[in-house]
Amino acid sequence: MQLNLLAAFALMLILEGLLPFMAPAVWRETFRKMIELSDGQLRFIGLGSMLGGLLVFFLVK
Repeated sequence: MQLNLLAAFALMLILEGLLPFMAPAVWRETFRKMIELSDGQLRFIGLGSMLGGLLVFFLVK
């Protein structure tokens, strides 16, 4: 179980690093736009991301 969690964390870091590595200007602009969003908008994006991740997780399991 702990190895699966560590593998999932490693995969998350790999995926998070793809955009800044491949297109730093796009990543910077996206990050700048996200800073301008309200707290409610960021929470909605976070909730959507978590629900999408859960859906994928259950489909894979």
